Amino acid sequence: MALFGTDGVRGLANGPLTADIALTLAQATAVVLGQGRIAEARKAAGKRLTAVVARDPRISGHFLSAAVEAGLASSGVDVLDAGTLPTPAAAFLIADIDADFGVMISASHNPAPDNGIKIFARGGVKLPDLVEKRIEEAMAGEKLRPTGANVGRVSRFSDAEDRYVMHLLASLPHRLDGLHVVLDCAHGAASGASPEAFNNAGAKVTVIGADPDGININDGVGSTHLDKLAAEVVRVGADVGIAHDGDADRCLAVDADGNIIDGDQIMAILAVAMKDRGRLAENTLVATVMSNLGLHVAMREQGITVRQTAVGDRYVLEDMNAGGYSLGGEQSGHVIMSDFATTGDGVLTGLHLVAEMARQKKTLAELASVMTVYPQKLINVKGVDRTRTDDEHVQKAVKAVEAELGDTGRVLLRPSGTEQLVRVMVEAADESSAHGYAHQLAEVVRERLAL
Repeated sequence: MALFGTDGVRGLANGPLTADIALTLAQATAVVLGQGRIAEARKAAGKRLTAVVARDPRISGHFLSAAVEAGLASSGVDVLDAGTLPTPAAAFLIADIDADFGVMISASHNPAPDNGIKIFARGGVKLPDLVEKRIEEAMAGEKLRPTGANVGRVSRFSDAEDRYVMHLLASLPHRLDGLHVVLDCAHGAASGASPEAFNNAGAKVTVIGADPDGININDGVGSTHLDKLAAEVVRVGADVGIAHDGDADRCLAVDADGNIIDGDQIMAILAVAMKDRGRLAENTLVATVMSNLGLHVAMREQGITVRQTAVGDRYVLEDMNAGGYSLGGEQSGHVIMSDFATTGDGVLTGLHLVAEMARQKKTLAELASVMTVYPQKLINVKGVDRTRTDDEHVQKAVKAVEAELGDTGRVLLRPSGTEQLVRVMVEAADESSAHGYAHQLAEVVRERLAL
């Protein structure tokens, strides 16, 4: 079974994900990413390679980051320990100081017992599948074992958060003066950086979910639990609420009335604003196949092209990099602004969203009205053969529903990547049609693909 998943290595800390695995993975990373023209030139000049290591606040991050740092330093890599920081901050710092690579210890929006290891190459970019495979293979191979003065040093990256916050502030098209923002930091990695950035940008800030104790990350707060944020926005009469997940690579929002503004709506707002300011490359937005039909309709009306990718921010990134596009993301709140970041950045996204409210002097509800969210029904059909979605009868049923919906709806059948189930998603102009057609297709899938 492959060690790397869709976003690094992830699992129950001290279950499948042990300190031994973290150390060995770090040693293998030093072998694989220590190759290449620039790395070889540095070594030839007598310089050691450098890596940035950061983590989110979950308690297992202490022993996992220690193991990673031990693996790197024992391989002759100098380590800059950036402490608790968002994933996008780690990616930024790698590029900012021209480090050779970096490692983030986080399980993102997962509960506290889980953890993960994300590896970034030079420039703060995620690794392609081929490089991940090479690292996994190198875990069983010969390690680098320098001695004496050639071993790596571990030191504190003392101004890591300050560098990141200054970078965020420098990216803004407008200050946030006069706006009251409630931040939900998910008791996660953004608990320090996000309030600091919003305060320095001029907003009045109320903070919830910013008291991490190592075990409360994502527990009833953050982008996967928006009820508390919505209630707090209404209670204090704020203009907007911004929610991050545990490692702050996501951003979802809440308007002044407590209504949720999802990743699709945020992308729509930013795409239109960037086009108006001449900052939307090729007038194109990159989104996944799960993005709402309403996003496609709204962008078409605004003269913006939407490119579709498979589900996963890595696929969005690949398409953005290939085409030189400046905005992309997912409905879940992974929004990538490539002019300023190499990965999804929830703090950056939130700042730019609120900056547009200030710049245009509009409420978030007014900005979000650029897009009408089409009713969507998703059904996970379990106990079926996920490899047979091309079944003739299933495809015939899908085409029949698509014909009935016309351009007022959409059908998506997607096999799970890990379980024996098929996801049936239908969007339609009204709730009853979406539900009815989804259940109709789910029954066909259940009948035809039964194990």
